[in-house]
Amino acid sequence: MQRTEVLIVGAGPTGLVLALWLTRLGIRVRIIDRTEGPGTTSRALGIQARTLELYRLLDLADAVVEAGHPVHAVNIWTAGTKRARVAFAADPRNPTPYPFLLIYPQDAHERLLIDRLTAAGVQVERRTELVGFTRDRTCVVATLRALDGAQEQVAAAYLAGCDGARSTVRETLGIGFPGGTYDRFFYVADIAADGPTIDGEIHLNLGGAADFLAVFPLAERGRARLVGTVLDEHPGRRESLTFDDIAATALEGLQIAPRTVNWFSTYRVHHRVADRFRDGRVFLLGDAGHIHSPAGGQGMNTGIGDAMNLGWKLAACLRGRAGDALLDTYETERIGFARRLVATTDRVFTLATSENASAQLWRTWLAPWLAPRIAGFPALRRFLFRTISQIGLAYRHSALSAGRAGRVQGGERLPWLPSADDVAPEWQVRVHGTAAPDLARWCAQAGLPLRVLAWSPEAERGGLARDALYLVRPDGYVGLADAKASVPRLAAFRAQHGLRWGADA
Repeated sequence: MQRTEVLIVGAGPTGLVLALWLTRLGIRVRIIDRTEGPGTTSRALGIQARTLELYRLLDLADAVVEAGHPVHAVNIWTAGTKRARVAFAADPRNPTPYPFLLIYPQDAHERLLIDRLTAAGVQVERRTELVGFTRDRTCVVATLRALDGAQEQVAAAYLAGCDGARSTVRETLGIGFPGGTYDRFFYVADIAADGPTIDGEIHLNLGGAADFLAVFPLAERGRARLVGTVLDEHPGRRESLTFDDIAATALEGLQIAPRTVNWFSTYRVHHRVADRFRDGRVFLLGDAGHIHSPAGGQGMNTGIGDAMNLGWKLAACLRGRAGDALLDTYETERIGFARRLVATTDRVFTLATSENASAQLWRTWLAPWLAPRIAGFPALRRFLFRTISQIGLAYRHSALSAGRAGRVQGGERLPWLPSADDVAPEWQVRVHGTAAPDLARWCAQAGLPLRVLAWSPEAERGGLARDALYLVRPDGYVGLADAKASVPRLAAFRAQHGLRWGADA
């Protein structure tokens, strides 16, 4: 029987990022996928600022930004008229090195992840599917089947189900996947075109003859991705529609003149969240655990966030640096976010696509009225960016979060400061100001890195407290914030969670 530490089922972005993260942390993985290769078309386009921040831990951010197309504004249209241009705005009190939405198609994204994983010595095992698995308190035994029908068994300490909305892992566990399917059909098209909306920014048409349509720029000049709803004038044949069927009404409202159509497809949109993300030694990530509308470009980013959250926790448990209870925090942290996200995107999606009178009123009158006011109200623009970019995502109610110092609470992302622009995939203590000698001694004895930085105005703007202690997790979130920099409190936090660092592990 073959053995590995973590078996990953599914080689989309979620599974690939989990494999990369675990490999970087020194964990042996196998990653399988039933397909012959990565996709050649994709629906997911946007990479949010928080995902790029997490990618710094994998030395990926620079390569992704270089290959993608930064977008700095979204434009709102109704009835063939542009109503407002809303520029993205990062909060100066909560800055990011990536104050934009990055457009980077999922197919190119996957190829980059695969190249990095291959360079790290891990190959995606293609045309290999999970048949089933059994488990006990010590391991998971999975049965895999290759395309030729040959089977093998693999024993793994943990199994990660990253195998999409029709997850074999989830179905084998019998975990419920409640939710529903929207009535409206969507289409997606990759085109080369001319017109005022083919300008490198995002454009949204919220009403008129074209109904809902979003235009996303691609890196190549003159190319764009269209995502829109199929009008009810095509009942009974939506699955067989062609681009020509929707072009006349869809493109007129945004003044798009297509030159070529590279690909076109229609699909339904679902909204579901699994009842559980953990069952013993088996975990659900990405679309296996949650699916939702494309509103806000959150789906792929949320799956990547799942991978970055779970990966360091698996590594800690496998290397004896934490107890099993640490793995429970994966579900509590990520399932709460997934449920809030599905509820939010459901409301936005319904407003953007529903045919009822109140939704149409919102699209044709209220949204055009609000858009220019949002554009002229910096605080609201910053709030929207913080929400959509996932920078505001926090785990304040997690068992792994405690304390407050300044404006920063345990469970929040550690504020990014240009003068402290370092990343380290490890636990560390951060102090802005002066660290007391007893804190320095305790950290040295515990094998816990201590970083002391000079107090600065930017630290104050970021909400940090002078001389406070911030215990930072490997994924950049604050575990413990303590204004008094209390060594007994730090020691109690460590003991409560069974954490071990350095030579003490």
